[in-house]
Amino acid sequence: MGCGRKALTIAVAWLMLAAAVRAEGCRPDQVEIRTSSGGIARFSIEVAATGAEREKGLMFRESMATAAGMLFVYDHPQRARFWMKNTLIPLDMVFADPAGLVTVVHSNAVPGDLTGIDGGPGVRFVLEINGGLAARMGIGAGSVLRHPAVAQADAAWACGAE
Repeated sequence: MGCGRKALTIAVAWLMLAAAVRAEGCRPDQVEIRTSSGGIARFSIEVAATGAEREKGLMFRESMATAAGMLFVYDHPQRARFWMKNTLIPLDMVFADPAGLVTVVHSNAVPGDLTGIDGGPGVRFVLEINGGLAARMGIGAGSVLRHPAVAQADAAWACGAE
């Protein structure tokens, strides 16, 4: 391999590595949220994308790691309503539109409560995290969620963007 070709190969490898590092926030098992103050919260997640997975959610779990959660992904924007039947831990519910823009945060949903929690219309994603974390981390309406399930062409915070 000539010097020019070897240098080109090395340059391409470095560019690919840099792209992978920039896209770090876009792993299927991770969600990042950028708050309106510029802070970034990162959660290791499970994804609930099927009807059965969304129906079960976090029911019957006695605890959840602090930086963990579950991301509910809907096929299309819709009104999302949740309840806490058979849920044993308090949860914050972060509702986001198709671009990943957080529209509603419901804090400290009460375990076992059957009262409906309405995220409003146009919801495509719901992130459930431990109760009280959203307020402590500054996550509220106007924050932005980043995950590979968000259509990158329409994402408010695309994978690989700073």
